[in-house]
Amino acid sequence: MKPWQEIQLQALQTSDSEHQLFQTIVSLSAELGFDYCAYGLRLALPLSNPKIVKKSNYPTAWQAQYQTKNYCAIDPTVKHALRSPLPILWTDGLFASTAAFWEEARSFGLRYGWAQSMRDVHGATGMLTLARSDEPLSETELAAKAFKMAWLTQNAHIALSRSLLPKLLPEADAKLSNREIAVLRWTADGKTAGEIASIMKITERTVNFHISNAAAKLNATNKTSAAVKAAMLGFL
Repeated sequence: MKPWQEIQLQALQTSDSEHQLFQTIVSLSAELGFDYCAYGLRLALPLSNPKIVKKSNYPTAWQAQYQTKNYCAIDPTVKHALRSPLPILWTDGLFASTAAFWEEARSFGLRYGWAQSMRDVHGATGMLTLARSDEPLSETELAAKAFKMAWLTQNAHIALSRSLLPKLLPEADAKLSNREIAVLRWTADGKTAGEIASIMKITERTVNFHISNAAAKLNATNKTSAAVKAAMLGFL
């Protein structure tokens, strides 16, 4: 590991609050030549309306506009982040279908940017965006900084999700037994309690016991919800 990597990891690991952690990310972004940075975390649950957390040092007025107009729903960088972990550069072509949104962002000084996402074992997707008002990102600069930017993306997500997940989605830390995981896996495959009992060579009552325990740990209302949560959180 190179010295700058060790310094970055140390800075992120010693930040003792979400605010301090994000300020550390802002500082690291500035060292890479960016005035602004933003981090968005989209949880895997609930499926009907996933929880989303946003942190940024963008101009306050732009943050308010973005929230009020629900720009998250049309932001091309967000759509890309949910489909691909590959980095993406802000270009006129990227924002061609959302010209008004792009023009408004530029009016707040958000003219040149880069973003990359990362998805973790709990199904949470985090996206780090680095932006500035002046100087486009040249191919030479990107080639020189690409690894450092990707490294920051990865470690920012690890650090912030570690801090945020326990409060936003405590089920992600559920401790399921091997038997509970097994019955939920078969449940997710559409097997009935009777069929699972036959497959696992245990009683149907035992199957329902394990499903009930798993549902309680996952804060699920029924076995279907428990199986979906377990799958989305990476337990199955």
